[in-house]
Amino acid sequence: MLANVILSVHFVIIAFNVAGLIVIPVGAALRWRIVRIAWLRLLHLGLMGVVAGQALAGRACILTIWQNELTGNRTAPEPMVMHWVNSLIYWNLPIWAFAILYTAVFLYVVALSFLVPFWGRD
Repeated sequence: MLANVILSVHFVIIAFNVAGLIVIPVGAALRWRIVRIAWLRLLHLGLMGVVAGQALAGRACILTIWQNELTGNRTAPEPMVMHWVNSLIYWNLPIWAFAILYTAVFLYVVALSFLVPFWGRD
């Protein structure tokens, strides 16, 4: 049960991070006020920094580690929704590929902080 909660939290964090990559530039173009909310943007930047930092350190995400420890090697099949979410979240790539991908995405988010600043006036 706790593994499912961790998987759900993990999915929400990933959805938030991916949505920010799209919503920030689109929202800036459409002059949405939400893209100027500093705490949301700082949370997005911080989460992406943690993801990139873990990948550069050669570590899996702590949520992935916790979920793996809680589930272990089960013989029972996982629920269908959990299977779908797992297939969306977990890609079978080497850690160096994630390090490159997450670092590039983090640098994009840093660039968005300057291109679409969340401080000052519009």
